[in-house]
Amino acid sequence: MDIVTNYHPVFKAFLAGSFSGTFSTVLFQPLDLVKTRLQNPNHHVMAATVNGRIQPGMITIFANIIRQEQIVGLWRGMVPSVARCVPGVGLYFSSLHWLKGKMGKSTGDLKAIEAVLLGVVARTMSGIALIPITVIKTRYESGVYKYTSLSGALKSIYKAEGLRGLSCGLGPTLARDAPFSGLYLMFYTQTKQAVPKEWLQSPSAASAIHFSCGIVAGIAASLATNPADVLKTKMQLYPDKFPNAFSAAVYIHQTYGIKGYFKGAVPRMLRRTLMAAMAWTVFEEITRSIGLK
Repeated sequence: MDIVTNYHPVFKAFLAGSFSGTFSTVLFQPLDLVKTRLQNPNHHVMAATVNGRIQPGMITIFANIIRQEQIVGLWRGMVPSVARCVPGVGLYFSSLHWLKGKMGKSTGDLKAIEAVLLGVVARTMSGIALIPITVIKTRYESGVYKYTSLSGALKSIYKAEGLRGLSCGLGPTLARDAPFSGLYLMFYTQTKQAVPKEWLQSPSAASAIHFSCGIVAGIAASLATNPADVLKTKMQLYPDKFPNAFSAAVYIHQTYGIKGYFKGAVPRMLRRTLMAAMAWTVFEEITRSIGLK
């Protein structure tokens, strides 16, 4: 930690964010896998049928994955998840730190609209940089594509679909991640500001408070952005069938109705809420220990 304290503040924010992202990504990968499978029911999923349509449940998919792929199957897509989330979280936190510095603000001083704007801009920056890995991650987890390696997947997509294939679903991805980060940061900062400052300064209570604020923020932000996540999944799995968000939205609405936009909402809400809460809690503790604040 003594060596890290000498680094540039933005780089320290990147390291702290990457470390927090690694821990939370590995821990909650099974929930992301189940969310992707819920949004893409296929012949691999055994589930109840309602009105002629497959209606898989979260527990059913968990059981099927374990039965068909063993317990390690729950961590399918771990490599692209880490390749996306670890630098992604690091880029997000470092971008956020840099932007706050330009505004002369700290996290605790942000107003609601400032928090939304900062979160949106920071997430957009990292989201654009990592969209190729996001495409590969979604395809790995779906079970539709049988890629054997990250580099092999990149080559395969580029050869078959070109740059368009490596950036498909960018619009819905940003429509999901940027508002999520903006809303999350707003709810997180506003909830923290409602907590007495002496509680936050207590080493024994600070982590629990940060985590609790993260849970509240995550639930609200996840529900608001789930429709964009469903569109993103369809576009990245079937780019020929759904070349734009509108075509995916029409299909989902005609096939599933309004409920279709909230497929995978429960595992996604659990994962995004717990992952973001843990990432922010770990980030807050690391930045405090290396003197970033």
